[in-house]
Amino acid sequence: MLKPLHTVGAMIVALLLSFSAPAMAQGSLSDTYSGQELVENGQQFFGSAAQGLASLVERAISQFGLPNGYVLGEEAGGALIVGAKYGEGTLYTRNAGEYQLFWQGPSIGFDVGGDGSKVMMLVYNLNTVPEILGRYPGIDGSAYVLGGLGMTVTKRGNVVVVPIRSGVGARLGINVGYLNFTNQPTWNPF
Repeated sequence: MLKPLHTVGAMIVALLLSFSAPAMAQGSLSDTYSGQELVENGQQFFGSAAQGLASLVERAISQFGLPNGYVLGEEAGGALIVGAKYGEGTLYTRNAGEYQLFWQGPSIGFDVGGDGSKVMMLVYNLNTVPEILGRYPGIDGSAYVLGGLGMTVTKRGNVVVVPIRSGVGARLGINVGYLNFTNQPTWNPF
């Protein structure tokens, strides 16, 4: 008499697992983007300013592997020793979809000027979308008049964010600061 109940119980467990497995996979951010996909999406986004993008993406991939998300957005900033940066964009993931994202942050250093940039950020080791929210410290350097393309690396816990910027403006210097990713815009850079 126990054998049929055991079989029915096993079938119910198997049925429940078959319904829950796709739901768990849907929230997983393990699928990555290839270098070719990133370069193509970046070139469409950056337009004529995309020269040199492929080499920066290749360098990031050789250092950190393939990202499981990326952000396309715009930012503006300025500094006279003390500075601030503000940006907004969209986080793209394979399985969790798109997510509106804002960032801001203070900086201090030997830094003078202002710039506006289009930004592509490669995101590594992101397990859930909310995991990107928070402060990412880093060192940033700029040296251009009119325009330029540059890459920095920031890290918080296991999540690594590699911003690639194509800027317009006049900026010279090096600074220490952080980017604070939020799901709401704010004027407070801290």
